[in-house]
Formats: sequence, structure tokens, C-alpha cells
Amino acid sequence: MTENDGVARKDSVVRPRPAATVMLLRPAADTSTAADAEGAADTAGAVTETVTGARAERPMEVLLMRRVPSMGFAPGAFVFPGGRVDERDADGDLPWTGPKPEEWAEVLGTDVPMARALVCAAVRETFEETGVLLASEPERAGEEAITLDTATDDWERDRLGLIDHTHSFTEVLNRRGLVLRSEWLRAWSRWITPKNQPRRFDTWFFTAELPPGQAPRDVGGEADLTQWTDPSVVAAEWEAGRMPMLPPTVIACAELAERRTLRGVREALRDIVPIEPDVREIDGQIRVVAPDGSDFPLPKPNANP
Repeated sequence: MTENDGVARKDSVVRPRPAATVMLLRPAADTSTAADAEGAADTAGAVTETVTGARAERPMEVLLMRRVPSMGFAPGAFVFPGGRVDERDADGDLPWTGPKPEEWAEVLGTDVPMARALVCAAVRETFEETGVLLASEPERAGEEAITLDTATDDWERDRLGLIDHTHSFTEVLNRRGLVLRSEWLRAWSRWITPKNQPRRFDTWFFTAELPPGQAPRDVGGEADLTQWTDPSVVAAEWEAGRMPMLPPTVIACAELAERRTLRGVREALRDIVPIEPDVREIDGQIRVVAPDGSDFPLPKPNANP
């Protein structure tokens, strides 16, 4: 994730930078029987089971990362993988399957170049921050259960090259003969940082199911902790100060908890409209107020886990 370098001057409003974030989901492990435990172990190898049927009906987990305290934006907060759009994310040569950029533009409420850039940024940032890649060989674009090992040394060089801008995501996919699987993403919401904040983002939230055979890695850098979490416990942990996070993250986890399963997320009907909360003083405390009237305290980055 790259931070917004804009700094608000007195009586000025920083223009929000477009960004994308991905709520990476997986079915919670079912350890009720030895057979289920064996099946869970198989996901580390060549998996042929698609994420359908019983797996789609299990309670799910979402991947959360805790930002290091030195970060200028939301230090110490739990976040989803993501970051701001890079100018090369709008590259028209990006190899692609699933809904076309024109279709994504309608869903996301943007023009076509921005839609292409947001989808690319979502996939690129997920790979940069977790090592999970939402891509496959083009001849396997009709398959769900695809094993792709991105933990090798050559893949790590590509991941680091994306971070330092040595090469673009389009270059990486083309060189490896892979296509971005846009059908693995689902648009969820759009949040804009309040106007009075010095760093602002216009962030589109997506969901994606963890591709079989892949696993997120702790790659260091901007996060000091990466963990799978039951979204239904996040609100209580946040209220207790054990999981500091920004209001959009709290709300997104609550929405996931309502859907409960991967199937529930797949079947959710979402209207992507910009949500811009306000920051006000309420009863002597600075609160973030959402458009529906619900209010939240500012995140507590120094809370003890």
C-alpha cells in the first residue's frame, strides 16, 4: 500500500486518491472429523475441489493485517490488503478474463480507464501485500480450482519489483503468460475519507475468495501481523480496543458477518455508491459519523492487543 502524500493546508481540502482494497475470504476449517482435517491439509497442495457445496456453506474467515506503528496513515490499525491506484494500473494491454472493464465501469460507477485501474490495483496490491495472486493461465480461465505457487524465489523477485516500480503488473502477467481473473472479484462498497483529514482516499472495496492451493504470506513491510479472523468477532474486539481499525473496516466486517458464508457473500446484492463520513465532536469526543447516523471513535493505534 502506498500512502497519500497530500497534506491539507489551512482552509483547504485534500483531493482523495483512488484506491482499492480486497477482503480476502476463505471457509473456516471444519475439524469435526478426521476426513475434514485431511481435506483442509490438501489445500496446501494440488487442490481439485472447487469452493462450492459444503465448503461454501461453512462459516468464513477474512484476512486482516495490522499496520506497523510507523505508518503515517492509520498506524497500528487492522486493515484489508490494498492501496492506491498506480498510473500503470490503467494499462490497456493488461491480460484479463471475466467481466470486461466496460462492465466493471458500470458496477463501480467510474469511467472505463478508472475501472480497469481499480481492478488491476485490487489484484496487484493483494499480491504485493500477501503473495496471493488472483490470476491463472488463460487456458484454465474456466476453472475454479487452480494451484499457483507464488512462494518461489522468482515470484518473490517479481513481487518486490512491483513494489519498487521496476516493472508493472501488466509486464509481470504477460511475461508469465497469465491472465488477471476479474471474475474472482466482487465489488462490495466505496468509502471516501472525510474532508477534514490530511490524507484522503477514495477506496473501492472488493471481496475475493482465496484461490485453492494458495496461502497468504507474512511478507513484512507495512504490516507486523497477518491473521485470518472470524468477521463476527471483530465488532466486540474493536469495542474492547484490542483490534483498532477505521470505521469502514468495522462496518465491512459486520456486513460480512451478516452474510456468514461464502455463498452468502456471492448472493449479496450490492449498490456501489460513495460513502463519505463526517468527523464531529460529540459529547466532548471526536467521532466519525457515517451517513446513516452511526458514529465511531477514531481508531486507537496504541491499544494493546
